[in-house]
Amino acid sequence: MGENLNRQRVLNFLDVYYAGGIEGALDRCTDDIAFMANAPIDILPHLGRHRGKAALRQMWTTIHKRYSDMRYEAPILVAEGDRVAAQLRVFLRKRGNGRMVQFDVAVFYTFRDGRICEVREVIDTFDLVQQVLERDVATLLTGKRDAVI
Repeated sequence: MGENLNRQRVLNFLDVYYAGGIEGALDRCTDDIAFMANAPIDILPHLGRHRGKAALRQMWTTIHKRYSDMRYEAPILVAEGDRVAAQLRVFLRKRGNGRMVQFDVAVFYTFRDGRICEVREVIDTFDLVQQVLERDVATLLTGKRDAVI
């Protein structure tokens, strides 16, 4: 029964966050929330490691300032005890030029006392960086127009 509750808590958290409710999302987290996303922080400085609600508020505010029309799809959500794993497809519209960024991310949530205490994201950062920079990174790295690796 706890698994279904935590699964629903993640869906509620995601609905609030993607609707722009940063404070509502933070209300669903512990004060010492730990966040980690594997990302090149030189290009995506708002990702990486963060701890505590103040750090997450700052990170999420940065994301919401850069992107609009944020939404997600959750084709897979699996819960076991105090842990929930989600495969998400995320859609973000760049405020600067209106281009849509879309990427897949695996997110692992851990709960303590009914609140999220840890979020770990695994992102295909190569694809994400190409979309954010609007550049063919493979061509830039190899110097070849049709690089095959």
